[in-house]
Amino acid sequence: MAVRVVSLAFEGVEARRVDVEVQTTGGQVAFMLVGLADKAVAEARERVRGAFAGLGLAIPARRIVANLAPADLPKEGNHFDLPIALALLSLMGILPPDALDGWVAIGELNLNGEIAPVAGALPAAMAAGAMGMGLICPEACGPEAAWAGETRILAARSLIGLVNHFRGTQVMGQPKPGPMISSARSPDLKDVKGQESAKRALEIAAAGGHNLLMSGPPGGGQSMLAKRLPSILPPLGPRELLDISMIQSVAGHLAGGALSNRRPFRDPHHSASMAALVGGGINARPGEVSLAHHGVLFLDELPEFTPQVLDSLRQPLESGQVMIVRANHRVTYRPGSSWSRR
Repeated sequence: MAVRVVSLAFEGVEARRVDVEVQTTGGQVAFMLVGLADKAVAEARERVRGAFAGLGLAIPARRIVANLAPADLPKEGNHFDLPIALALLSLMGILPPDALDGWVAIGELNLNGEIAPVAGALPAAMAAGAMGMGLICPEACGPEAAWAGETRILAARSLIGLVNHFRGTQVMGQPKPGPMISSARSPDLKDVKGQESAKRALEIAAAGGHNLLMSGPPGGGQSMLAKRLPSILPPLGPRELLDISMIQSVAGHLAGGALSNRRPFRDPHHSASMAALVGGGINARPGEVSLAHHGVLFLDELPEFTPQVLDSLRQPLESGQVMIVRANHRVTYRPGSSWSRR
């Protein structure tokens, strides 16, 4: 008999459904995990084993196979611990057989059975709502996931809390969305005295959504003016706020589920690599140009950036998106506006 729990795999800010199937069979005692999983996912076996021991439970002394389907989709991250553990609990009869129907689960397990926060709770909640399902996530991710609107959210502190909830001995309420951080104390262009020509140039660029090149001697106020450019950009619309927040969620930058109504401002150092600027790395994380989506990307000391890094910005600025292609998958992020100075 196999038990199935729904989880998600992230491709950029998009979340794709993954069915976590766990089955016990005869044969040599082992815990096998299959389904094109990376190192972090493969280590889930030991974290699940340790979490069960922390709760006083023993994994069945049989051959356990955990399959992450579809098998040809790369699985990355630490959020598959919870669905594997829930499937095992259902297989052992600790959870009712139909308790997990209609739920998507993400979360990392500590060795004492507590559920640690993971990145991507907001896009996971959006994907779960699109599938007509609820989301089971760590308690720390509950305020972030609650921004998804009408999606049912079950934010648990530990495995034992989830067991008690599904067995009816404890009831968990819907978490409330995190705070909205106001931009009232952010640098404002109205604080600048003089610099009338430069301020006029910023106003024109902001009104038309143009790129801007500022040239002048050190200490001329270019950086100071650039940091105040977001203050004169139009207020964020609901869709823009959601786009920015989903990128920040995947990157793990939403602390406590708090969203900001201020447009992002990113100013990477001139030593930044191409992967840091446009995105990439082993897990194809979003780069500075994507984190500046709907905001400002400020390249201070522009001539100091390597030509390869600057050339990598050409295609994102023309197409409006960043496509990171790897041998086994591709990820698409959206870039922000580019504002630079030399």
